[in-house]
Amino acid sequence: MAHRVLVLNGPNLNMLGTREPQTYGSQTLADIEKMAIAEGKTLGLEVTCRQSNIEGELVTWIQQALGNFDAIVINPGAYSHTSIAIHDAFRAVALPVIEVHLSNIYTREAFRHHSYVSPVAMGVICGLGATGYRLALHALAEKL
Repeated sequence: MAHRVLVLNGPNLNMLGTREPQTYGSQTLADIEKMAIAEGKTLGLEVTCRQSNIEGELVTWIQQALGNFDAIVINPGAYSHTSIAIHDAFRAVALPVIEVHLSNIYTREAFRHHSYVSPVAMGVICGLGATGYRLALHALAEKL
């Protein structure tokens, strides 16, 4: 049976492809999800992708992952820098988590340098564009 991985994307990531392509690249979220699902298959992972602009919905999906998924990859977007609720949800479910950011948050505005998700993640990948999702899946395939 394949290990199940939930890939979550936070606010504004539904705008990929048109939103600041110089920062986030030209791939759409649909492109990234298609790549993640295909990469997961090659690694023996069953990947499910979801996106929400609503913090509470992301928290609910994290909570519902317990018993339904083996790990989570999340690009929390701006919620990285603001959401104690997402941090607490990850602590509550205690699943392996990898945080992904398309851009390098440490070369951007100072308020983006802190993430509430990072302390509860087994790893953080940032600045590598959509490749970060692929690397996260590879890391999980080795861990699970």
